[in-house]
Amino acid sequence: MRYRQLGSSDLKVSEISLGSWLTYGVGVERDKAVRCVHHALDIGITFIDTANVYGRGAAEEVLGQALDGVPRDSYVMATKLFGDMGGGDKGLSRAQVFKQIDASLKRLRTDYVDLYQCHRYDPDTPLEETMEALSEVVRSGKARWIGFSEWSPQNIRDALAIPGVEKFVSSQPQYSLMWRRPEKEVIPLCAANGISQIVWSPLAQGVLTGKYDPDAPPPADSRAASDAMSGSMTAWMRRPVLEAAQAMKPLAAEAGLSLAQFALAWVLREPNVASAIVGASRPEQLDENAAAVEARVDPALFAKAEAIAAGAREAN
Repeated sequence: MRYRQLGSSDLKVSEISLGSWLTYGVGVERDKAVRCVHHALDIGITFIDTANVYGRGAAEEVLGQALDGVPRDSYVMATKLFGDMGGGDKGLSRAQVFKQIDASLKRLRTDYVDLYQCHRYDPDTPLEETMEALSEVVRSGKARWIGFSEWSPQNIRDALAIPGVEKFVSSQPQYSLMWRRPEKEVIPLCAANGISQIVWSPLAQGVLTGKYDPDAPPPADSRAASDAMSGSMTAWMRRPVLEAAQAMKPLAAEAGLSLAQFALAWVLREPNVASAIVGASRPEQLDENAAAVEARVDPALFAKAEAIAAGAREAN
């Protein structure tokens, strides 16, 4: 495994990180989830990302169980707040920031998280209120650093302009060969302000593994075939996208990689990306994904893949 600095923080994060959206506590059995977490640590994946809203606390609970007894300084834990936790608990108000950090810490069985992230922007709460509350969380020792996910460039600029508060060190956008929107403004803005990207869905919800044949039903053990997880797949299961993934397979093979490794290596070619989040229901998936950090790919192959992906986006 290789490691990168997370923005202007003192955190070193593994280039491949373990995520828990739609998996742990929801779509993957607890015992399997625990095995995946332990295997991730065994192979050097030390950065783990979750959120309070994943299974309304279930993912954090599973991770807390899996990591119980593991030395706290041997992994980097990130979680998020914003989503609806029921009973009117949602958003980024001062009250919610304080309530949700305590609830997350209890579920995760830890005294602090390394990174506390705003899952989305909250237009119903003054930004100053949110930033001041997050700063208090950091200064109390309950979080070491703060970040955000899917904020607009203007949201980011507004936060950076507030004096006397903790500064963001991470951005968590969707980013992959099939989804390149952050490149236009978010990545340049963040790079100029000590903020790294932690990207989600670098494999386009599994489409960039190449396992989905446009002329066949999805594999029985895949996310697209799961009642619990298939809803997130709708945009990705369209024929132009699936055909594009199949067309990239020969490029990956020429590089000596699986398509998943090729797609992850493409994401990691971007210097502002600190880590690419992957999900796993089986430990062997992590072995394959982790191997992407050693990949050395001819830029011409990446250029061909980018052209194929661009064609799919236009057709989609």
